[in-house]
Amino acid sequence: MSPVIFWGFALLMLVFGAAVVLNRNPVASALSLVVCFLGLAGLFMLLNAFFVGVIQVLVYAGAVMVLFLFIIMLLDLRAEKLRKINWPATAGGIVVALIFLVQVVSVIGRFQPASQAFPPLATPALDDVRGIGLKLFDTYNLPFQIIGILVLVATIGVVVLSKRELR
Repeated sequence: MSPVIFWGFALLMLVFGAAVVLNRNPVASALSLVVCFLGLAGLFMLLNAFFVGVIQVLVYAGAVMVLFLFIIMLLDLRAEKLRKINWPATAGGIVVALIFLVQVVSVIGRFQPASQAFPPLATPALDDVRGIGLKLFDTYNLPFQIIGILVLVATIGVVVLSKRELR
């Protein structure tokens, strides 16, 4: 795995992850999340997990984000208006973030495996698709179906909440 490409995808994800949080327009935030998903798919590709990378693009960047955009459009969300900045809270948040950053850097500096290169992944005996399919439908069948039902209920709830009353 090329470190330059890895850091490029990591930086892409960090920048657009921050854009998801900082954008006041919900559509722009959703589109920034799509770019984050594409960066994550690139990282999966670098790890030779091609199937997971392609599924990341198809399912998350494709289907799930279309669903999110549909819900945003259905709710007719507007861009958030600018509010006054609470400077004491902002300063406190920055101080806490800096303390956390110093703590993380000091822990990583003392952690020996962090300075070593990641060993190459072993080639599995089964192909990627078969292994994931067996895991999904044997081990994780019930949680997979529960998540599907939750997404369906959430979508129905958004449609019901967004219905306008007839006058």
